[in-house]
Amino acid sequence: MDLIHKLLNLVAPPLTFFSLCLFLPPYWTFKLILFTINSIFSENVAGKVVHITGASSGIGEHLAYEYAKRGAKLALSARRETELREVAERARGLGSPDVIIMRADVSKVEDCNRLVDETLNYFGRLDHLVNNAAISTSNLFEELPDITNLRPIMDTNFWGPVYTTRFALPHLKKSRGKIVVMSSADSWMPAPRRNVYCASKAALVTLFETLRVEVGSDIGITIVTPGYIESELTKGKFLTAEGKMEVDQDLRDVEVSATPVGSVSGCAKAIVNSTLRGDRYLTVPSWFRMSYVVKVLCPELLEWSFRMMYLSGSNAPAKEAPSKKILDVSGVKRFLYPSSIQSPEVKNE
Repeated sequence: MDLIHKLLNLVAPPLTFFSLCLFLPPYWTFKLILFTINSIFSENVAGKVVHITGASSGIGEHLAYEYAKRGAKLALSARRETELREVAERARGLGSPDVIIMRADVSKVEDCNRLVDETLNYFGRLDHLVNNAAISTSNLFEELPDITNLRPIMDTNFWGPVYTTRFALPHLKKSRGKIVVMSSADSWMPAPRRNVYCASKAALVTLFETLRVEVGSDIGITIVTPGYIESELTKGKFLTAEGKMEVDQDLRDVEVSATPVGSVSGCAKAIVNSTLRGDRYLTVPSWFRMSYVVKVLCPELLEWSFRMMYLSGSNAPAKEAPSKKILDVSGVKRFLYPSSIQSPEVKNE
């Protein structure tokens, strides 16, 4: 057996390389043709039922507006009922023929079951499930006094979509519907202080890629990996080491630094267009995908640059990191950050 593995260790790399050289040109040509066809004949969601979790703000809110403009019926869930009502009213004004809301916490399995049941009981069907609800953190791993305080991140970001998808799966199969998975570019980025958040988003990608194999063509799955988009996350809303949600814009400046922050409306439009085309993956903005190329080709460079930029040295506060100093000294925040995320006002959960 060891001899076989030694032989494969020698043969597999060059064989794979030459096979890809032959396979990739026709594969990319086929993908281009398919993209063109799907762009022309994209799905019409008028009258179809879309459930969006985490729809009270940010990307989830604007996804509701984009689906509404296309005439979809909406089921919106989040933990903030007052904000949901406001989003629902705007969605009706933008063209949605029917909108229902439900207060739900996706970290609780019973709430995930209920939100699917209520959608089915009211509309009688489910065509798109958008797994959007998420929370973030910004803490060095070794400085956490109690690691279990970060359990809500995995419960919300990973288990929430898992629970909801499991309950929705038979109904989506029946309608030959679609699942939108809101992961993140952090799923491949070794971002300091976002350790458990990055892990939760990477876990989402792996699970839904596996599910895509299991369900085949019965359900379309679009995995979205946004970069920095205007939302409560880029306003500086983090789960603290003590397990409380707080807003810290200085810490946000450390994390985002001088990276351009994309508009939430543009992001939502790109996501809906990609989903209706049946795309398997979408990164918004698309240039952020280049960080994945760097990660694959020279991971040490990416890790070194993150350490140099985002860590301020032993025992120094996070706000002394070079990433924040560059932002403050250059004065580019007003050009790179939308005005909506420069205000410290963030709604509490």
